[in-house]
Amino acid sequence: MKMKPSQILTSIVALGLLTNVSPAQDAKPAAPAPAAAPAPAGDVTKIKLGVIPAVMKFDKAEIEVKAGAKVALLFVNEKCPLQHNIIITKPGTKDKVGAEADKLLADPNAMKNNYVPNSTDILIKGNKLIGIGQSDLIEFTAPTEPGDYPILCTFPGHWRLMNAVMHVK
Repeated sequence: MKMKPSQILTSIVALGLLTNVSPAQDAKPAAPAPAAAPAPAGDVTKIKLGVIPAVMKFDKAEIEVKAGAKVALLFVNEKCPLQHNIIITKPGTKDKVGAEADKLLADPNAMKNNYVPNSTDILIKGNKLIGIGQSDLIEFTAPTEPGDYPILCTFPGHWRLMNAVMHVK
């Protein structure tokens, strides 16, 4: 079976093998969920979330933050050769947003948008795709409503395994 160049490229992207492609530099994080009164200056919850190589999972299944707290989330890919991104969604929307992410494989602008679906269910998103040896600092205010907020990598096909939960207390 002979494949067209566009089919080969799509297959490579689907496998996450294009790790040296520079993502759009002008991507901005989504507006965070409404916050309570701002936390005092300097009072920031710092969290490091990494990638487990060859397993396609975050290195923590759960993180916990206080409602309305300022958060600095450092997303790190130390050794995994695949590209990853990170989003946090409204409670109960993991499967819906994940299905939207899968559809991005057919979107010619998906890489420019860091494989983040255009969804009102996304509360927080990272700034870029990260490859091996890269990181992304995402600063946001935690939602004011306590609950369990899904964390996903929306690179097509990753979200089913690469997900976690942000518990807002």
